[in-house]
Amino acid sequence: MESIINIKGNVVYPITLDPGVWIFDDRKVDLKTYFQKENVETDELAEYTKSVSKHWEREIMEGAVFPPTLKTEKIYEKQKVLTGTFGIPLKPFLTNAHINDDAKSVTFVTKDEHFTISIEDAYHVILGFSIDGKPLREDGPVHIYFGDGSNVNSPIKHLKEIIVS
Repeated sequence: MESIINIKGNVVYPITLDPGVWIFDDRKVDLKTYFQKENVETDELAEYTKSVSKHWEREIMEGAVFPPTLKTEKIYEKQKVLTGTFGIPLKPFLTNAHINDDAKSVTFVTKDEHFTISIEDAYHVILGFSIDGKPLREDGPVHIYFGDGSNVNSPIKHLKEIIVS
């Protein structure tokens, strides 16, 4: 399959990535706004706890019935998913692959070239997987954006695999 990307090499667990399912992933980011603001790493558990707490407070105060504003929010979120431009951070996938301690770099293999960056820089890479609600079939399956946004207007395309070395 052309839409599958492997993370392999100097890792404990080689991983297969399928960008087709990332649209449902809560870790996705809006690429139209992501590089325009300062990205502060957040504690995912703390954010989740705040979100759940807010939901429970709302449910206690208003009951389990969804008020019209909540229904409108759901419609808006659904529309955003269908028309949005999204990416996902590479860091959680590299973390799940358990990079070995002696690894020093990450190589991205594309259709035409290979390029290598440090593991620290790879942790900040964003993999773009959707433009205007459509998957990247022509030049994908993903586009590679550096964490500093330096290539936001000319991302690296045609990614085939990721090799940790």
